[in-house]
Amino acid sequence: MSQQRVLPQSKETLLQSYNKRLKDDVKSIMDNFTEIIKSAKIEEETQVSRATQGEQDNYEMHVRAANIVRAGESLMKLVSDLKQFLILNDFPSVNEAINQRNQQLRALQEECDKKLIALRDEISVDLYELEEEYYSSRYK
Repeated sequence: MSQQRVLPQSKETLLQSYNKRLKDDVKSIMDNFTEIIKSAKIEEETQVSRATQGEQDNYEMHVRAANIVRAGESLMKLVSDLKQFLILNDFPSVNEAINQRNQQLRALQEECDKKLIALRDEISVDLYELEEEYYSSRYK
């Protein structure tokens, strides 16, 4: 289908918020990663001792790494939300799947009905033969 589907305003707003979350989280990952790389460089002597600067850099790297992890978890939640949105709002696909399943089940029902009718006919013939034998028997 090459036609563009028009989404209701609430769905459009939701998709825009998903897009904003995606951009914010990716930007957060990039910014924090860039800052970690910058803090890994050894700088010139400053007023702060090397040990103190090392501890400060270590703490900053831990915080930035935690920010990267948070943004990654947020992206995974975003993927989950997008899947849920797609499942709940993709009515043409859901309807197509329901129709296909209905067709499969109707074909299975027809096959079962045919087998049951054939079985009924066989049992009817066998029962008729047994009744014939019983009523023509002398042990009646």
